[in-house]
Amino acid sequence: MQIPQDPMMLMSFINMKLRDNYDSLQSLCEDLEIDPDWLKAKLADAGFEYSAEANKFW
Repeated sequence: MQIPQDPMMLMSFINMKLRDNYDSLQSLCEDLEIDPDWLKAKLADAGFEYSAEANKFW
């Protein structure tokens, strides 16, 4: 699956997937074959941080 490369679209896409289909970032990354460290770094560069408690980036 190809994921959005634009940080705003990526954050929206990931949060939608987390909300609708996954109980953790790790399970999403395993299923979509995405490196979680890469994803966190890419979104951190755009000012977003992952909250495990909320299970979303903000």
